[in-house]
Amino acid sequence: MTNFSKRTIPPTVMVIFGASGDLTSRKLVPALFNLSIDKLLPENFFLIGYGRKSVENEEFRNTLKKSLNSYSRRPVDEKVWSKLEPNVSFHSGAYDDEKSFDSLKSKIEEIESSVGEPVQSIFYLSTPPSGFLPILENLGNSGLARLHHNTSSASKVIIEKPFGRDLESARELNQMINRRFAESQVFRIDHYLGKETVQSLLVQRFANTIFEPVWNRNYVSCVQITVSEELGVGSRAGYYDRSGALRDMIQNHVMQLLALTTMEPPSSLDPEAIRDEKVKALQAIKPLTVDTSHAEVVRGVYTEGLVGGEKAIGYLEEDGVPNNSFTETYTALCLQLDNWRWKGVPFYIRSGKRLKQKVSEIVVQFTRPPAILFGQNSQVPLSPNLLKIRIQPDEGVSLSLNSKTPGLETKLQPVNLSFGYDTTFGSNTPEAYERLILDALVGDGTLFIRGDEAEQSWGLLSPVLQSWNSQGTAGLEKYSAGTWGPLAADKLLLHRGHEWLTN
Repeated sequence: MTNFSKRTIPPTVMVIFGASGDLTSRKLVPALFNLSIDKLLPENFFLIGYGRKSVENEEFRNTLKKSLNSYSRRPVDEKVWSKLEPNVSFHSGAYDDEKSFDSLKSKIEEIESSVGEPVQSIFYLSTPPSGFLPILENLGNSGLARLHHNTSSASKVIIEKPFGRDLESARELNQMINRRFAESQVFRIDHYLGKETVQSLLVQRFANTIFEPVWNRNYVSCVQITVSEELGVGSRAGYYDRSGALRDMIQNHVMQLLALTTMEPPSSLDPEAIRDEKVKALQAIKPLTVDTSHAEVVRGVYTEGLVGGEKAIGYLEEDGVPNNSFTETYTALCLQLDNWRWKGVPFYIRSGKRLKQKVSEIVVQFTRPPAILFGQNSQVPLSPNLLKIRIQPDEGVSLSLNSKTPGLETKLQPVNLSFGYDTTFGSNTPEAYERLILDALVGDGTLFIRGDEAEQSWGLLSPVLQSWNSQGTAGLEKYSAGTWGPLAADKLLLHRGHEWLTN
């Protein structure tokens, strides 16, 4: 984790491939603008948009300024924008056209000449996966994928998910990347890792004495991770039907939350020390049982229902979804880690669309104390202590304790000790992409996914996808839109003596 005040960022050129897409206007350019307001961009920073369409520089600049008015968390500061604007340009070309990359290299060399020293080049792949191969190959063929002796000026590549569709394709992608870039140059981005609460998870665990001694199988009954959405697939039906809940959310976002929750204390805050421990945690997960009476996996698809009081159609009625689709819009898993810290503790994770509410959180349920003094009768119910780490919305942390209610009788009631990021630190905190782009600028890979992490996650989940593919619609549970998912997901926990805590 970087102390930015002690790091000097060299002159930088950032090239965004797919610059006309929504991600650039909604997230990337607002992030760069806010970094500039905070004086965290280098003095010499240049932005080049790369796309197939021919776009004049002035048109591109105007488009970006409009996006700032719509999506920046802070108002447009004309003084800041006037300094950035002259260094913004557009480069037209196809992803598979070597000549376009040669001319891009010439443009970057002209910038280096004007600056008077080498610049680091950051190539941001904000494209569909089909664009990865030609872009990476041409960055290599053109000599743009360079590694200077001065590593602060090394080329870097930022890649948006998905990192493959299964284990085989993830390995192929890593091989493709590593032909052209060293792993230290690669930043696989998962925006969840840039969220404040996720960044703070290691601090909550390792900077507070009261948590780490009980963060193990002796005191934890179960851990639950929920990433739910109220929205359906909307205009993304074509993409989503080729993906599904497991690929879209669980393989990346949720598995990263799981790794941070279960990892051992790293030897230092060095990025590789932290990522080494994350990989070890993923390696400890036992293979999943899919198609037996003791299955540890549930999948479902939403049917029509009520969401927020309004009627919602079912998944198969969405525009662009084939009638014979067996894509899951909901997945729940029960994972077990076969290691010293977590042996015997179930980890329940779930994610889905058209659920009751939008929420992302981690809940640690601690074991109940012996029911010797309290909990022996219905008048004195003994609730488990719960630590809830809310990622979105309303980022914050709460701890549920048992307390006596006022009165002459001894009655217990769970109460919450909590803090929210907005109320404690203010609501205008940096967005995830600001932190992640800044980390890439300084070369800190802590909050990015290493190649072996992606492969380890896919190694666990690819057999599940293979099983589902062979089953078709068999075992695909239905749930009404606006609920918390199929009944089978509740049974997944009830069989093991637990129930979902987010409801």
